[in-house]
Amino acid sequence: MMFAAGFGTRMGALTADCPKPLIQVCGVPLIDHTLGLVRMVEPERIVANLHYLPEQLRTHLADTDVRMSHETPDILDTGGGLRHALPLLGEGPVMTTNTDAIWSGPNPFEMALDHWDPDKMDGLLVCVPRAQTLGHAGKGDFHLSQTGQITRGLDVIYGGVQILKTEGLADIPDQSFSLNLLWDQMIRDKRLFGVSYPGKWCDVGNPDGLRLAESLLKESHV
Repeated sequence: MMFAAGFGTRMGALTADCPKPLIQVCGVPLIDHTLGLVRMVEPERIVANLHYLPEQLRTHLADTDVRMSHETPDILDTGGGLRHALPLLGEGPVMTTNTDAIWSGPNPFEMALDHWDPDKMDGLLVCVPRAQTLGHAGKGDFHLSQTGQITRGLDVIYGGVQILKTEGLADIPDQSFSLNLLWDQMIRDKRLFGVSYPGKWCDVGNPDGLRLAESLLKESHV
């Protein structure tokens, strides 16, 4: 599941007439950077959610095998958007990803799959130590224990890639809601885990992040 429905307001004028997933980094749309990593793990199906300027994304993805989950009339946030897309995603745990980050290092989807243990996990998040992040102005999101269990804290940033069991979504009454609600329940149940990313990660949420991402990609290809 690729989250591609957001308004991208932090990008200012750049998203006035272009959805953020189509903003280019080194000549390639953000969503295509993500899609390239996704395809390396050969998922059974790929879904993207659409809301803001959907026709542009629909046209861009028209000749691919990506299925599209249209959110209308209202945007549904990450939790509501994932639940809305479940008929397209099918049964079982799903991988989800944001489409506004650039990774330099191992494929985060491969890392998640290598560490996924459904017997003890309801969710597994790929997290990045704060010192290895670029373009992220906020505080950390989680604390990652030596066993990989996650609690709320400031040590690591959630990088936007995860594996998630989706059964708990049915218990949330809201139509539009954040996946934080599901994570908090998993934390209470001691079923939310993380894996620490060893490379660098750039948040492309604003124009400064865009410039940092381009520098990161050029540096990684030297």
